Amino acid sequence: MTDFGAGTQATVLILFTALVTLTLLMCVMAGPDRDDLTNFYTGYLSLTPLRNGLAIAGDYISAATVLSTTGIVALAGYDGYVLAVSTAMSLVLLMFLLAEPLRNAGKFTMGDVLARNMPGRAVRIASCVVTLAATLPFLVVQLSGAGSLLTFILGIPHSAGARTTCIVLVGSLMIIYAAIGGMRGTALIQMIKIVLLLGTSLVVAALVLNRFDWNPGDVLRAAQHGSGAGSAYLRQGLQLGTSAGDRLDFASLQITVILGAACLPHITMRLYSARDVPAVRRSMSWAVGTVTTFCLIVIILGTGAAALVGSRYITAADPHGRTSVLILSRMLGGGPGSAGSTILYAAVAGTVFITLLSSVAGMTLAAASSLAHDLFTHAARRGQAEPRTEMTVAAWASVVVGAAAIALSTLVQNWDVGVLTTLAICIGASAVAPALTYSLFWRGFTRTGLLASLYSGAASALVLMVFSKAVSGTPASVFPNADFGWFPMQSTGLVSIPVGYLAGWLGSRMDHRRDAAESQENRRLYEESEARLLAAAE
Repeated sequence: MTDFGAGTQATVLILFTALVTLTLLMCVMAGPDRDDLTNFYTGYLSLTPLRNGLAIAGDYISAATVLSTTGIVALAGYDGYVLAVSTAMSLVLLMFLLAEPLRNAGKFTMGDVLARNMPGRAVRIASCVVTLAATLPFLVVQLSGAGSLLTFILGIPHSAGARTTCIVLVGSLMIIYAAIGGMRGTALIQMIKIVLLLGTSLVVAALVLNRFDWNPGDVLRAAQHGSGAGSAYLRQGLQLGTSAGDRLDFASLQITVILGAACLPHITMRLYSARDVPAVRRSMSWAVGTVTTFCLIVIILGTGAAALVGSRYITAADPHGRTSVLILSRMLGGGPGSAGSTILYAAVAGTVFITLLSSVAGMTLAAASSLAHDLFTHAARRGQAEPRTEMTVAAWASVVVGAAAIALSTLVQNWDVGVLTTLAICIGASAVAPALTYSLFWRGFTRTGLLASLYSGAASALVLMVFSKAVSGTPASVFPNADFGWFPMQSTGLVSIPVGYLAGWLGSRMDHRRDAAESQENRRLYEESEARLLAAAE
């Protein structure tokens, strides 16, 4: 089922070339001037709510969401359904709790939000460290998977050299997009990506339902049979297990996704490009509607893959089911060699390719912006850098981040590094979420509490993940032949999230006792900006 004809390969290559040419041209045209920081970081706040909402949705829906979640639905059924719903719920939580205060408090980066009442190098450095800790794992996952994915899509030999070439190609393009396009250029790519993604996914989902005369019950019954799990396909447990500990791990994973996915720096950075509070409100409404629609489509695609392709063929191509939607598109198009199969497969493959490119470009931009704005301008130069200098540093930071991600991805391309996605989301939930919620809503939050929540949350997530059964001790772990784990879960959120919040509270309480004057000053600064922060009032 993975044999590719010359016609299909040629069609896919032509489509890939056209997409890369178009998006590069748009990046160059939309790119900022060399000394215009506002344009580079926010696109002059010029995006309409619809466009900004589509860009937020595009950044939020990564290649991992498209491929991995669809694969989990195809192989694990109910567990995948809950994961898709949790993914949508995270953005809903961001919309109702954090979106407006973030827009009112922020300027360019997460460091601007956190340092507004607590200026200083330590806060900027901590913000940059956590931003890199949350974005680099995601980048490595996306790029390391690009090698295997593109060799599968193009039907070329799955050799180390071919995979490395694909990783370097995608990584080079992501550096160019981030360095040249800035916020507005990458936003345009995200808009193209989300429109193509919704369009092709809707077509495939419609074809799936049409095969079963638009009867969802028939689809589910066929999926139970095709998965080989029978009625267990519609019960929790196929992904992580059914014991009490496994159920707790499952709950931990969903809590982590809901609290952490939308708090990642490359997502929150998009909120600063809304021109005002009504605009960010409408932008988030478009983003939530788009993401929710897509997550429902993912459920249909994954269930359709289980019903029509079957778990046997899905796992033969990829043990985690990440190519299930590609195999499904070939089957629905009319079989190998047919015109319908070629056209549908090329459309889906092109969409996956542009999704991969846009995802890594957005993450690279967030990491490079934090390095240039937080670390260089405010920590090293104490806010005295010229705009042209900062933009030059941001461009070179994109190169450094991209090169590091390419190197790491090449080194780990033979490993199952999907655990890094969980790590990034755990850091978002355990470090970024506590720091943002305390900073935006608690008057008594202090510099010590902020640093404690950022470092303790990130460190606890990292340490627990390294010693979890997702890394060693099980056949599905990164190192299946080793066993150095003592943490019994695959997601750290159930422990690391309370650690992040508790550390922030304890650090602030210690400051209140040790330095009452500084605590009062922090409270005064918060109260001065509270009306604008929470209600956009001057």
